[in-house]
Amino acid sequence: MDNREEVREFLTSRRAKIAPEQAGLPAGPRRRVPGLRRSEVAALADVSVEYYAKLERGNLAGVSPAVLEAVARALRLDDAERAHLLHLAQAADGTDTLTRPRRRATRAWTPHRSLQWVLDAVTTGPAFVRNGRMDLLATNHLARAFYTDVYADPHNQENLARFQFLDPASRRFYPDWDLAADIAVAILRTEAGRDPHDKDLHDLVGELSTRSDAFRTRWGAHNVRHHGTGTKRFHHLAVGDLTLAYEGLEMAAAPGLTLTIYTAEPASSSDEGLRLLATWAATQAIPQHK
Repeated sequence: MDNREEVREFLTSRRAKIAPEQAGLPAGPRRRVPGLRRSEVAALADVSVEYYAKLERGNLAGVSPAVLEAVARALRLDDAERAHLLHLAQAADGTDTLTRPRRRATRAWTPHRSLQWVLDAVTTGPAFVRNGRMDLLATNHLARAFYTDVYADPHNQENLARFQFLDPASRRFYPDWDLAADIAVAILRTEAGRDPHDKDLHDLVGELSTRSDAFRTRWGAHNVRHHGTGTKRFHHLAVGDLTLAYEGLEMAAAPGLTLTIYTAEPASSSDEGLRLLATWAATQAIPQHK
């Protein structure tokens, strides 16, 4: 992916999101662009207008950490956005190879047998390992049953982003489809900043951009996020509505991969739903992971 274009579009999009009032500036009646002007961001970051314009044109090579932090403050970036800006600067410097995770997952990646033991030991909720491209790389039995829609269509290629945007079944599976779509794209955009040379990710983004207007619009928004914990709603074809909490854990033994576990509030209807899912899974020919 073109680093300069990524930088330009990211900084421009963040600047456009900030209302002058948020930065303590008068709105004024003669603004021709949304958000802040370049000159206003430059003033807030305590750099010259010419220097900030250079940054926003995509020239992050050699920028000091202090300037990056000043720009992040001026643009009111959250933690995920700050990390994304840092990754873009590292890529511009050519230093991303030093900070990139030591081992990137590919389609041929297989879990160490002890990791599969860990996944299989989780018997009351779906547990799975994914990479930043949202490929499902390893699962327990309940996760395969949970994502039966994903596995049902080989065109999804066991990828949650393809399922989200290209499979009509996702509209039923995710009752909050727009929110789930926002999250999926933000995860992919974050990964693109972390590893801009990932050809598989580049191909996936190209495919989804070509085939899905919903994806293309969201990709252009340049939103990123840390996806570690929260609650989501699902509608499973066999057990109905589920409201599940999730925890995403970065894997120290496999940098770049995330172990996610879904669970339900004890004694809730969703807890009962997971029990029903386990019973249902025991009677089905659930596809085994490749």
